Amino acid sequence: MQERLAAAEETPSRPAARKKQQRPEDDPGPLPVPVEEMRQAILSATHTGAIEDLREPFDWNEIKPETAAPAGEDPIAYWKRTSGDGNGRETLAALAEILSMHPAELPLGRDLENNIIYVWPYLAELQLDQLTPGQEVELLRLVGPAEAKTMREKKKWTWWRLTIGADGTWHSFKKGE
Repeated sequence: MQERLAAAEETPSRPAARKKQQRPEDDPGPLPVPVEEMRQAILSATHTGAIEDLREPFDWNEIKPETAAPAGEDPIAYWKRTSGDGNGRETLAALAEILSMHPAELPLGRDLENNIIYVWPYLAELQLDQLTPGQEVELLRLVGPAEAKTMREKKKWTWWRLTIGADGTWHSFKKGE
C-alpha cells in the first residue's frame, strides 16, 4: 500500500506534490514572541464575537492604542457604535481578516531592540496600482471591488490598519483617512 502511495506522489500528473513550498517574498516569516502574543490575544477576542473581549489586549498597553474614537470616548464603545451590525462584530471580522494575513515590517526609530513596527495587512504599505495578481486577489478578498477601486483612485489605503511594535505594544487600529 505504501509503495502505491509513494508512486502516486511521483507521477507527472502531480507536479505540485513535488514542489517545495516557498514563502512569498513579502512574507516576513515568524513574528517576534511579544508581537505574536499580542496578535493571538486580539485574534482570541475576535473569535468570541464579543467586542468587549478586545478590552483585555487593549489594556495590556500602558498607553492606549490610537483609534478613530473621539477624544474621551471609549474605543470599544466607539467600535461597537460604528460597526454596521451595532454589536462590533463587523469590526471584529475586519480584525480577524487582516490578522490572517502577514504584516509589513517598517523600521521605526534607532532602538536596535525595538525598531520594527508590524502593520496589518501588509497591503496597507504597498502602492495599490502596482500589486501583483496574487496581491490583487488578497485586496479584493479584504475590501471588495468598489472599495479597492476607491483606494486606487485616492492612491492611498483607506481601510482598517493595525500596528504592533516589536515589543508587543499595540499602537493603533483604525481606518485610513
